[in-house]
Amino acid sequence: MRRFAPFVFAFALFCVALGRDAFDDWVARTQLPSVLPETSVEVRDRDDVLLRAYTVEDGRWRLGVALNQVDQRYLDMLIAYEDKRFFSHKGVDPLAVIRATKQALINGKVVSGASTLTMQVARLLEQSGTGAWQGKLRQVRVALRLEQVLRKDEILHLYLLLAPFGGNLEGVRAASLSYFGKEPNRLTAAQSALLVALPQAPEARRPDIDLLAAKSARQIVLERLLDTKTVSKEEAQTAYLEPVSAQRHQFPSYAPHLSDRARKERPENTLHSLTLKAALQRQAEKLAASRLYGQAEHVSIAMVLADHTSGEIIAHVGSGGYSDKDARQGFIDMTQALRSPGSTLKPLVYGLAFDQGLAHPSTLINDRPVAFGSYAPQNFDGAFRGELRVDEALRLSLNIPVVLLTEELGPARLMNALKNAGVAAKLPSGQAGLAVALGGVGTSLEGLVQLYAGLAQGGRKQSLTWRNEPTSNVDERFLSRSAAWQVSHILAGLAPPAGAANMRLAYKTGTSYGHRDAWAIGFDGRYVAGVWIGRPDGTPVPGAFGGELAAPILFELVGLIADHATPLPSPPPETLLLETADLPQPLRRFKGRRSVFDAPPDAPKMAFPPDGSRLARTGTGLNVKVRDGRAPFTWLANGAPVLTNVHTRETQLPIMEEGFVQLSVIDKDGRAARATIRLD
Repeated sequence: MRRFAPFVFAFALFCVALGRDAFDDWVARTQLPSVLPETSVEVRDRDDVLLRAYTVEDGRWRLGVALNQVDQRYLDMLIAYEDKRFFSHKGVDPLAVIRATKQALINGKVVSGASTLTMQVARLLEQSGTGAWQGKLRQVRVALRLEQVLRKDEILHLYLLLAPFGGNLEGVRAASLSYFGKEPNRLTAAQSALLVALPQAPEARRPDIDLLAAKSARQIVLERLLDTKTVSKEEAQTAYLEPVSAQRHQFPSYAPHLSDRARKERPENTLHSLTLKAALQRQAEKLAASRLYGQAEHVSIAMVLADHTSGEIIAHVGSGGYSDKDARQGFIDMTQALRSPGSTLKPLVYGLAFDQGLAHPSTLINDRPVAFGSYAPQNFDGAFRGELRVDEALRLSLNIPVVLLTEELGPARLMNALKNAGVAAKLPSGQAGLAVALGGVGTSLEGLVQLYAGLAQGGRKQSLTWRNEPTSNVDERFLSRSAAWQVSHILAGLAPPAGAANMRLAYKTGTSYGHRDAWAIGFDGRYVAGVWIGRPDGTPVPGAFGGELAAPILFELVGLIADHATPLPSPPPETLLLETADLPQPLRRFKGRRSVFDAPPDAPKMAFPPDGSRLARTGTGLNVKVRDGRAPFTWLANGAPVLTNVHTRETQLPIMEEGFVQLSVIDKDGRAARATIRLD
């Protein structure tokens, strides 16, 4: 009798209350626990697909859920099995109490319980037990009060949030995601029956702990629901055969860096809606992880993919993993880290030069040795290409032409253009020098993607956004439409990297000093993307080149989009489309402020030996050559005449002593060319 005494006592208390008014007053004075339980913070994509969730206190999963997000068949089965008079009783079901008491008296033990769903909610809210009669009395009182202050759908909602499903799972949504890997809006009869059965003995019936117990409990539920005609015979037979998985599914944890940023920025929010596309995000993270395979253990990767027509980021990868324990330091969001952008700012320099009337894509510019005080920039391969077109200089990513343009523009103009494009940039020394054009400034991957989004939008600032909420862009420009198109057209002329898909992207690669960062940024008519590869601690990655490492991944990233083949736009009507010979005279050749020191184009030039060369002495003398200039020529060594009145452009100088020699050649008009060599 002791085993069912709490039920008898509760029923007796309910029946022999001192009077209706006193009883109502007793219920009204009930102190209720909070009916607003904490739920997991969720991050969802633009289509409301769960990207990531965070546990509540004690590491429990308790995900928010609305009644219309749960399969109606499950709700019907739950009420039919647990509390068939739920919508008619006032918190305690007298008929259920009488039935349970009668069965206990006949069988000498508790056969069925009398707890209503409301009483179960009362117990869950207070996290109280069920065995002692004091606990049962408290549940009765709280249940009665809940029915006075809440609607039935609100009480049912609390059950769906708080019901235990084993381990650290609370609520039907957490259980459905963990046991079935799906939201609970569409459940099979077998899945619904298991979810009905689990809260009665959540630890004993966990399928990942005791698969047989879970199947047995599910069958008991199905048999009773079959008796009450809640499920059909066909449904039950199908459900009996449906397998139960012994493995729990991992909760989604996509876009962890952006999710953390959203939560940190608005800690009061329990729901963060992002502009990402869940399927695309999964593919991007898989791509990032696969491309790190075979790389050194400290190398990481970051990627951003956005729609530049709206500025919305649709895929965001902060690193190749997400851990504070691995060598890649995956917890660091490398899309925000300030790094040297290498050559990726060169397109902006050329665009500014086009806008200022300093150059045109067809303008000829001289790639030759130059020095600006102690600063003497060199091309990546150490070679000089002489006079070539500006568009070719950009495609070849030559350093000297872009520094010549930057000197004429002024580094401050370049920094101001970055600011107008919305790009945060940090100067190591606090002052902008010519090296800014070659990556001597700190920028982030997100910043560079935003810069290229602006180029794709015709030179208009296009702020990137990742929150799925209305935004507005102020129409600010950092380049004219024609200059932005000209730069884009030049970059679109680059061939795809070896092995990449044959798509037309306007793209630029970059490698920072010391091989610390490898970049690739590009866009088509709708999408813009960026890839960074390097070490988060900033140490070099030997052999890392943007063109070899990052560019193929850039094409793969854009290729993940099904409708990626969006053509680049046509030139604006004001764009000047001319060849070099058709340009106005001042635009045919670039002449900066240093041009007053340059020799005329027809002045003599030392053809051989080249400046800085090291030659072995021979018994026949030193062969020398001169081009341009007017004969006769005079040849000097260390300022002393060696040969005079020479009418040929190729001759031989007498044998000279070992060491450094400064050779000079002077033409008929007194114009000279020089070269310093070493003879061994």
